[in-house]
Amino acid sequence: MENGKWKIDNGKLTMENYIPNTFRMKVRARVIEEYHSVGELRSLLEKYRGERILAIGAGSNLLFQGDFDGVILHSAMRRARALDENGDEVLIEAQAGLVMDELIAQLCDMGLWGLENLSHIPGEVGASAVQNVGAYGVEAKDAIVRVHTMRVSDGQERIFENAECRYGYRDSIFKNELKGQYIVTSVVYRLWKTPHPQLDYGHLRAVTGGTPTPNEVRQAVMQIRRQKLPEVSEIGSAGSFFKNPIVPHEVYEAIAGQYNQVPHFEQDGGVKIPAAWLIEQCGWKGKRVGGAQVYEKQPLVIVNADNATPEDVKNLAQQVCDSVREKFGIHISPEVNYI
Repeated sequence: MENGKWKIDNGKLTMENYIPNTFRMKVRARVIEEYHSVGELRSLLEKYRGERILAIGAGSNLLFQGDFDGVILHSAMRRARALDENGDEVLIEAQAGLVMDELIAQLCDMGLWGLENLSHIPGEVGASAVQNVGAYGVEAKDAIVRVHTMRVSDGQERIFENAECRYGYRDSIFKNELKGQYIVTSVVYRLWKTPHPQLDYGHLRAVTGGTPTPNEVRQAVMQIRRQKLPEVSEIGSAGSFFKNPIVPHEVYEAIAGQYNQVPHFEQDGGVKIPAAWLIEQCGWKGKRVGGAQVYEKQPLVIVNADNATPEDVKNLAQQVCDSVREKFGIHISPEVNYI
């Protein structure tokens, strides 16, 4: 077994090629490599050509179903720079290995608007462009201008403009047609110097007041998230495990006729009903399968409560999905990627 290069908690190196992942699953890879430049990445792709390759960020949205018989690549490229300023707009390029929340903290300190609602989401810049992370009415795609990548097969660089990424709800071309074919090296975001607050979700308007700064919105988001979501540094999880379903209006109306005050949001010609509400109505809050548990404070989250195995998490997730389908006739699906 070759030695990997990886930094995890407090900068300590992993032992025996354990793959860092926020679920804290004890899974190994045959090889783990970290690169510090585009040139190093190209050299690694040449070195391991023909082998199974997986590029990951912080492992915050992944469920490894067992040991990975292949090569894990991780970016140690963690810089950000201003590219252009045009009137109210500022373009910022951030390298894929930069922790997303660290980038957002810097942008808020600079007084720039656009990503503050995504504060305190675990993960790195590169993964934000693949997953199209979102929270409190904002998605990464709203700020992304273009995505710089490298093709796994031959090391060729390619830039994807926003429209080419085919962004959807927690979705992109990198999760579908081009899955595993490109590695994100950096992302260019468009930010604003004048106020662009998005406060209609999660009681943000009540918490922040009428005219907040980017940092005030960030602090409010972080406060709300900490009240409802587990800290990955304290308990293993992948953050939100399930996608919120968007259903036809008639489906929502039928449910609203049976329940008082069903939370909902108009979206894409349908109605988004929070998966957390559906799961809670099915009685799953705090329930366990093996060492995996539906988080007692936020049922959208599955946590590694007691040395859970990947099978524990998969079984619990499947039972939750089956229960929601049986009770409401609604299909919910994992946001987390199974590897």
